[in-house]
Amino acid sequence: MWFKKPAVPEIICIGSCSQDIFFPSDEYTVFETPEDITSKSKATFEIGGKFRVPDRYEAIGGVAANVSIGLARLGIRSGCYTHIGQDAIGDWAMDTFASEAVSTAYVDREAGIKTDLSAIVVLMKSGDRIIFHNRDANERLAVDPKRLSGASWIFMSSLNGAWQTNVAAITEYLNASEAKFALNPGQHNLKEDPSLILSLIARADVLMLNKDEAIELLMHEAGIDQDRLDDERYLMETLLKKGAKTIGLTDGVRGAWATDGTEFLHAPIHVLGTVVDSTGAGDAFASGFLASRMHAEPLSLSLSTGILNSGGVVAHYGAIEGLQTMADRSERVKDVSTETF
Repeated sequence: MWFKKPAVPEIICIGSCSQDIFFPSDEYTVFETPEDITSKSKATFEIGGKFRVPDRYEAIGGVAANVSIGLARLGIRSGCYTHIGQDAIGDWAMDTFASEAVSTAYVDREAGIKTDLSAIVVLMKSGDRIIFHNRDANERLAVDPKRLSGASWIFMSSLNGAWQTNVAAITEYLNASEAKFALNPGQHNLKEDPSLILSLIARADVLMLNKDEAIELLMHEAGIDQDRLDDERYLMETLLKKGAKTIGLTDGVRGAWATDGTEFLHAPIHVLGTVVDSTGAGDAFASGFLASRMHAEPLSLSLSTGILNSGGVVAHYGAIEGLQTMADRSERVKDVSTETF
């Protein structure tokens, strides 16, 4: 009997996978710290307090997992290159990928380790969240450039463990192929080795990050105008000069910005319901924005798709429920507004 070899995904998403458990709470106090440019708002709970939550929710998490599923929903053949345990959570993750038509050919499983787990406190009054994560399996991810063969796109998200070694493996494949590169770096990657991240930005076909991450990355660069770091246009122009070809920049409730070096666009948030949880909003924006770029659509539609995707996710707990399909987008994207800035 002949077996058909599975098609190589159009894009391989490299990074983390976890199980996320959500605990909604309204028993907290928020205070503002505007002088802290990268952490302007904080939440506090009573020390020694015990808090009852009205319900709990479970969903797959991790940027690579979330983005690979979001891309699949929008008609892109995707695979997730990640590392998980031979445990019950790992089995559940594999089933989740299969149900979302995401290739598991790049999922490495290892006995004796734990699939990553996150406990997420959701601030019910705003939908913001605080994440406590435990990493085990993702610390052991080891990228083999030979396994990337045939993929026309590579998406790199937050990497853990020996992440610089994995960057070298990804770069080796990019140098040896004509694959395009989408980058959504993790905050700890920016802090640990900003020069390496800047070298990746120089070759990024699509760069996606939030405003705080952009500020963190650029604030110590020579020649940066510190007084303009809060200016989205300045941030994006600076990142274009660093080599990024297309940029999607998010800033929570203020919406998102996009540029390809010719157009500079902004879109406000567009929530499909009531905000209950902001977890995964950035990942949803990334998968929507990137899917549209991969479909070679206009920049305004790419920005609208990212905004629509994130607006669907924040109306639910977790980063998966609320992700849009192409049919959903066709029906709803006309309601998203974009403007030149």
